[in-house]
Amino acid sequence: MTEPVLAFRDLTLGYDRHPAVHHLTGDVARGSLTAVVGPNGSGKSTLMKGIVGVLAPLGGEVGVAPGTRIAYLAQQSEIDRSFPARVIDLVRLGLWGKRGLLGRYDRTDHANCRKALQAVGLEGFQERPLDTLSGGQLQRALFARVLVQDADLILLDEPFNAIDANTVADLVALIRLWHGEERTILVVAHDLDLVRRHFPQTLILSRRKVAWGPTSEVLVPENLARARNFDEAWSDDAPWCEPDHAQGGTDEPHAHHHHGEEPHRHPGHRGADAHPRSLS
Repeated sequence: MTEPVLAFRDLTLGYDRHPAVHHLTGDVARGSLTAVVGPNGSGKSTLMKGIVGVLAPLGGEVGVAPGTRIAYLAQQSEIDRSFPARVIDLVRLGLWGKRGLLGRYDRTDHANCRKALQAVGLEGFQERPLDTLSGGQLQRALFARVLVQDADLILLDEPFNAIDANTVADLVALIRLWHGEERTILVVAHDLDLVRRHFPQTLILSRRKVAWGPTSEVLVPENLARARNFDEAWSDDAPWCEPDHAQGGTDEPHAHHHHGEEPHRHPGHRGADAHPRSLS
């Protein structure tokens, strides 16, 4: 059996003790290419932030294989384009793990940055200010930053939003190249036709796992309908939820405590200072 890079064990993630991802359990195999799909507000971006440790689990845990280098590309809407920086400055941020934010770059670093910009079609853009780039150009620059990180696990949150078809095709080609290099890749995506064409594995998330497995088996009408139904049934102001076994294993949304009640702490709850755990 393929060694997992990520393991989710009864993972619940959220904000201010308001769950957004509920009791997720499953493994992400090394070298896999997985699309994460679901309705808006269904917990996809929250899951990405939980993997990298931006959000601590409300319950359960995220396990990361020892020595795994992670590259995380957030949504463009989370990037401050008004910051006075050039394209090359953005790409060099991918080297911070090796050099530190104030480290000195050597010839190899400069060469790798040039190659990354060439690979994404931005040769000659090194000195361009970020605020002069189109959405597609910015996304290419962000992919160049991922390239120089040379990561084992790549997390991409909605990388195809608001960019032109040619850029989408070029970025998909890069993702497939990384997959061929046996890197592990998770991509939040909305275009189901694109997912069917290019992603072997799919997780449908609707605040809880609806289906997870081979894309041809997961992206079927009944699972998509269940995702919509689950998303509509959740209470937006619910502070906590019971685990699946409390519901007798049904597919109905979890029961929620009333406001003011102390939330149940699941075994393995690790508090606000927690970080992703290594797989043993």
